[in-house]
Amino acid sequence: MAQSLADDVADPERTPSGRRPHRGVSALTVLGVLLLVAGLGCLGWVAWQYVGTNVTSEKAFHEETSELREKWARPAEDADPAERDTRAGGELTPAVVPGDAVALLRIPAFGADYEVPILAGTDLSILDRGVGHYTGTADPGQIGNFAIAGHRITHGEPFARLLELQAGDEVIIETRTAVYTYVMDGSPANLTVDDTQTWVLDPDPRNRDDEPTTAMLTLTTCQDLFRSPDRSVGFAHLATTVGKP
Repeated sequence: MAQSLADDVADPERTPSGRRPHRGVSALTVLGVLLLVAGLGCLGWVAWQYVGTNVTSEKAFHEETSELREKWARPAEDADPAERDTRAGGELTPAVVPGDAVALLRIPAFGADYEVPILAGTDLSILDRGVGHYTGTADPGQIGNFAIAGHRITHGEPFARLLELQAGDEVIIETRTAVYTYVMDGSPANLTVDDTQTWVLDPDPRNRDDEPTTAMLTLTTCQDLFRSPDRSVGFAHLATTVGKP
């Protein structure tokens, strides 16, 4: 009895049965766990955006490029009649649907290995797999404005260095039938517009004329490293056209 009383005095939290009472989880502990989980989730999202999307998109770039070259290696006449398009001056060419790779982009200033597929359309799902061609703008080499868009950060970052381009730098567009070399008129770092200013996609945005007389190229990308409505825009003019055998 004396020993039991001494034990109770030494450990007042012990019950008469010799067991400690059960304590519930405190609200602060729950909050701490939730904050930790949320923090890890945010870190995981950031890692996926800045690393994971680049890995998957770069793989898609290579796949789209390989498939496009394989398609070019086959005669256009081999396409299914339902998929043919004769708009190009009566010339038989495979019809293009949104998401199709239509050309290849090379920019020598970005290195000899730089090559990115250009796909029809600019939906986010399309820009995950390459650079997008704005629907309704001219085709490569045509009179008018051939306009393209690409991510500057994440999703393969095809335009990560776009703002480094200067007047005189070349932009090369390869299609099934020709290689077009455009020359930059200025740096995209010098022109920033809001994403609602669609005049940059007009047939002749430099002269604001709906009836263009020359072939030009417009390149657009996000001006900021994080999501924003600002777009950096660069214009180029067609310098040479070399037909492919």
